[in-house]
Amino acid sequence: MMDSLLTQHRRLFLRGYTLPVHIGVHDFEQGAPQRLVFNVDLWVRLEDTRPSQDALHEVVDYDFVREVIRARIAQGHIGLQETLCDELLATLLAHPGVQAARLTTHKPDVYPDCDAVGVEVFGAKPGVC
Repeated sequence: MMDSLLTQHRRLFLRGYTLPVHIGVHDFEQGAPQRLVFNVDLWVRLEDTRPSQDALHEVVDYDFVREVIRARIAQGHIGLQETLCDELLATLLAHPGVQAARLTTHKPDVYPDCDAVGVEVFGAKPGVC
């Protein structure tokens, strides 16, 4: 089933989208934003995204992904990366052109002895995989 994602879909991606986010459950995470890095993969049907006019309205626009993330961040503090990822995934999958999505978030500044801590989620519309 996963083969259809590879053969019948186009993968769009957004890498390294970094924003200051009010996130965390620990006392030291309250009151000040932390850097949070977002990576997003979207799978859209090839047949629906072959532009005949070389025009933006014929494809899923990358700005959509950035706006989904920005809009959720603007709502205020969130405790867990898991909650944020789940909410963003649901919103991305609600787009009629998106068939599947993978989203990762990571905090690069939490621990001095590792690059980052993060979460990854994947979801697909029924029947896609």
